[in-house]
Amino acid sequence: MSENSAKQNTYPFKIPPPQTPTQEGPRGIRYDFNDGARVLLPKGAWHVELEDDESGNILFSCDAEDGWVASAKKYYVPFRIRVWDRADMSKPVLDHLMDLRGKPVHIKFPVGTLGDIIAWFPYAEKFQKKHGCNLECTMAANLVELFAAQYPDMTLTAAPDVKTAEPYASYHIGLFFGGDQNNQPYDFRQVGLAQTAGHILGVDPQETPPRMPPPGPRTVAEPYVCIASKSTNLAKTWLNGFGWEQVVEHLKGLGYRVLCIDRDRTSGTGWTWSHIPYGAEDFTGNLPLPERVALLQHAEFFVGLSSGLSWLAWAAGTPVVLISGFSLPICEFRTPYRVHNTHVCHGCWDATDVCFDHNDYYWCPRHKGTDRQFECSRAITGRQVIRTIERLLADHGLVAPNEKKQAK
Repeated sequence: MSENSAKQNTYPFKIPPPQTPTQEGPRGIRYDFNDGARVLLPKGAWHVELEDDESGNILFSCDAEDGWVASAKKYYVPFRIRVWDRADMSKPVLDHLMDLRGKPVHIKFPVGTLGDIIAWFPYAEKFQKKHGCNLECTMAANLVELFAAQYPDMTLTAAPDVKTAEPYASYHIGLFFGGDQNNQPYDFRQVGLAQTAGHILGVDPQETPPRMPPPGPRTVAEPYVCIASKSTNLAKTWLNGFGWEQVVEHLKGLGYRVLCIDRDRTSGTGWTWSHIPYGAEDFTGNLPLPERVALLQHAEFFVGLSSGLSWLAWAAGTPVVLISGFSLPICEFRTPYRVHNTHVCHGCWDATDVCFDHNDYYWCPRHKGTDRQFECSRAITGRQVIRTIERLLADHGLVAPNEKKQAK
């Protein structure tokens, strides 16, 4: 299952394909490639084969009197559909090799998530350029606002308002758990969160940041650093009790303003709530994404978690210090400033023997309820993060404001 059922009920996470195949074949046969190869047969005596044309492997073969034949594989496969009348097997009644050039194609991204779509969207453009198709992408409205002007060759639509009524083919991009290899060719936990979209769409999986709007006006005159400390699950946050305070104090000691750009000033559930780090300036709020991007584009660098704002900072071209213990470095975009502690239990998000529970805010699959719960995050020290920041400053030739004053 791609996501927990509660999330599917909250968001149009998976837009279903058209009820009837959109392409008309001979003798009343209908077919298309919406969420896999699909064939709808009229009454008769038929033999059907679904083939991977690249390898020549027959993926499915059956005799049927009427009704549906559909592939188990929903990711991109260069399908070939053949249908014979069993009364005359000398030549197929339908022999169709999938060809996306000039065809209407729909790529469906989930809504309710920021970082995932920033990671995945560039693969849609790779797909469109590879196949020359007329591509529509559905996603959350705020991401349409962010991307539309940068990608004029694609139609971007707020889900679920699909403009392409009869797509020739469609693909659903998402995270699929439980060893699912029908919706994805490889388990995303083994190839990386961003790269899984490239594998689903059959394009180069090398990560590429999406194009962002040009920098907006600078609204903060002094040199500043952006931070974000909140996430949708406690395991994703940095739970070292002194870490954020030490980092903020260090950055302010260097002369930087420290702006917390989380959406929420306070977040949590039940008896567990967190506030913005002590000493940081409150720049929280559910602001339009272009405003957030502009603030990030003028920042010296960003310090955050394995969460959407880190992906947004990466896309904005801002150097990112990324703090995460529950995921492995393969999960997020490449940054030389990834802070991780391998001396304790870590990387459960990318472990294939456990399954992330979106409904469990306190999810810790190996040590929940013990004194080792969340040790992957708690063991990351403020010292580690500060030394990573020092390395970033040196690598980028950045001179801290107070050092500039001393030099004068």
